[in-house]
Amino acid sequence: MDRLSFWSSMQKSESLHRERWFFICTLFFVLALALPLASCSFPFGQKKLADVQEAEKGEKVQEAEPKPGDVKLVDGVEYIYARNRRFQLTPYEPEYLWIRKDEYSPGIFESITAGTDKKEREELERRMAKLEAELKKNSPVPQISQAVPAAQTPTVPASLYATSLPQARIVPRDSKLKRRILVLPVIDETNCKELHLAELATRKLMSSLERTGTVIPVDPSAMSLTDDLSITKVMDMLELHGIHAVIKTTLAASPDASPGPDKDDESKFRLSAAIFNTDTKVLLRQLSAHTPVVPLRAGDSDEAASRAIGLAIGMIGDDTAKIVGSLDWSARIASIEKDRIILNAGRLSGIEKGDVLEVYSKGNQVFDKTTHLPLGQVKGSYKGEIEVYELFGVDAALAKLGKGGTFSTTDVVYLKK
Repeated sequence: MDRLSFWSSMQKSESLHRERWFFICTLFFVLALALPLASCSFPFGQKKLADVQEAEKGEKVQEAEPKPGDVKLVDGVEYIYARNRRFQLTPYEPEYLWIRKDEYSPGIFESITAGTDKKEREELERRMAKLEAELKKNSPVPQISQAVPAAQTPTVPASLYATSLPQARIVPRDSKLKRRILVLPVIDETNCKELHLAELATRKLMSSLERTGTVIPVDPSAMSLTDDLSITKVMDMLELHGIHAVIKTTLAASPDASPGPDKDDESKFRLSAAIFNTDTKVLLRQLSAHTPVVPLRAGDSDEAASRAIGLAIGMIGDDTAKIVGSLDWSARIASIEKDRIILNAGRLSGIEKGDVLEVYSKGNQVFDKTTHLPLGQVKGSYKGEIEVYELFGVDAALAKLGKGGTFSTTDVVYLKK
């Protein structure tokens, strides 16, 4: 009995041991399968969370390159990414820019392509790109001109065109010195003489030239030239006053309408300017500009015409200043009193204390033997140097002898190189 009970207890313990071993092995097997799965899924979750936090706390995500036609909202205002209309005439401008949507109006090209399908639109874009490339290749790069103040900008569309200057820019060595230009009264060839547009254009031209800071506009009345203002008459008096150029401007209208209480006409004004070089006494350059269409109705024609002409005058004034600024500067000995020499140029012309000027006798005019046209005056014989020591009056200076000897009131002075 004891043996039977012993063997029975041994069998039970072995069975219990096997069950425990099987349970332990099963547990390890389950853990072995569960741990890799947990370790594979959890890191991805951590990485995803870390990426989200980094995107939230990191730097601003770089925006995609805008495309034409894109719209964005800034401070409650919608902007559209559209073609810059000034890009074709001024290549330094960006080709596309953001424009307020309420101020944007599609151009001719956008209007044409709005109702076409994709294939036709691509063909039009290809042709327009080819035309623009040819235009840029054949057209000179326009020079930068000073902007007209906002107060003179007309309410009518500013579709204003003017003759452009050459691509090459001439910067003389004496660019700090201002040239004098005689501004003849504008000739009125319109039927709107009751609006006094000629007087208005003359005043605006004087102001426009003065604003450039590179020329000195001279009124003919300051030279007692009130009787005969023809170019031939004026040229004979210019050397005595140190004038470098003369501008003669004409105002015309197309069509030539006239304002009236019962009329509802409109017209464009055209300004034509002729610039003469006093050295050669021949035409140096011709400029022209025309205004947008101006209504000629009673009550508002005066203001509309004034603003439009002011914008045209501003463009002519800027180009005139560039042309006259390329001429050689010279002044004249106005008087000699003992040991001091008086010049007819001073503070207004840009002369400064300590400037050294070379003195020459008046030269002769040189002509082309083939065309018989004047080429300009050459310098006469060299007489010496003078040094400016005092500025006085509106535009005069006192100088003392530096080199040389006898001077006269007909001698011409140039800034020393």
